[in-house]
Amino acid sequence: MGMSFSTVLSLLAIIAKVAVVLVALLTAVAYAVWLERKVVAHIQSRWGPYRVGPHGLLQPVADGLKILFKEDFAPSQVDHLIFWLAPFIAFALSLVPISVIPFGASVTISGHTISFQITDLNVGLLFVFAVTSLGVYGVALAGWSSNSKYPLLGGLRSSAQMISYELSLGLGVVGVVMLAGSLSLREIVERQVGLWNIFLQPVGFLVYFMAAIAETNRIPFDLPEGESELVGGFHTEYSGFKFAMFFMAEYANIVTVSCLATLLFFGGWLGPVFGPPLLRALLPVAWFCLKVLGFLFLYIWIRGTLPRFRYDQLMGFGWKFLLPVGLLNVLVTSLLVAWRST
Repeated sequence: MGMSFSTVLSLLAIIAKVAVVLVALLTAVAYAVWLERKVVAHIQSRWGPYRVGPHGLLQPVADGLKILFKEDFAPSQVDHLIFWLAPFIAFALSLVPISVIPFGASVTISGHTISFQITDLNVGLLFVFAVTSLGVYGVALAGWSSNSKYPLLGGLRSSAQMISYELSLGLGVVGVVMLAGSLSLREIVERQVGLWNIFLQPVGFLVYFMAAIAETNRIPFDLPEGESELVGGFHTEYSGFKFAMFFMAEYANIVTVSCLATLLFFGGWLGPVFGPPLLRALLPVAWFCLKVLGFLFLYIWIRGTLPRFRYDQLMGFGWKFLLPVGLLNVLVTSLLVAWRST
């Protein structure tokens, strides 16, 4: 039985959204690397990339072309299937959460409703956490399949770190969920009209953001890749495009975490809207992108400022500080919500 014309149009619209969002995400990943190199360079009184294009803006393109032609080798005793699958798993899982991220409010222009989101799940937040929690498999399998002590230690470290900080990450957003009464990311943003959650959940935000830095293996929590101890950690034996997939997965996860922080605590796309209908439709997307860019800058600023923890300090900070603070925040929020409802 053939599909109706409206069904075909809906399918084409979804495919177009997926293509646009995927291109935008990969472009953001490439230029997040450029931004990091420039910001850290200025923090350290250096120039950063500036020769390839104006201000080095074409450097990500040059790096991408270069890595495509790099030799792709593997040690002789690796588990070849798992060794090849690990970077693909990490990269694929880093792209999936963006499918439920809303980038702006739904608008109606000339009778057509435009939704700046691939799909709106009523459990979107739960879906994001479910997918991102699987990312540990890519890192752990990469370390195990490399048949080398340094990647194995990096994989073990990452497994313990990511599983530990997942608890604090979840506790950091429980207060937001209780205030909104929903797991839908769009509904959580709409409940922040007039007052953003950062003013109601400052402790929850700090717990979430610190746990998110650890989840994405960024300084000062980048113990799985500790160059001074583990050479390169879990990706020591990787080269060429397989190494690039791990690299892109890390930055895609940073973008996802920044999007979630914007949606959960900083009002998402909410901001001043004015002008003609087209401008009113695009301004919320612009506000959302600016807030995400602010979080990316904060990530980079922290990297250029703080030293790396020791591993025992990292685990102790997660279990002895973040987890109790997250639990206390959930307890206080639940009491306030119950008191307000009576």
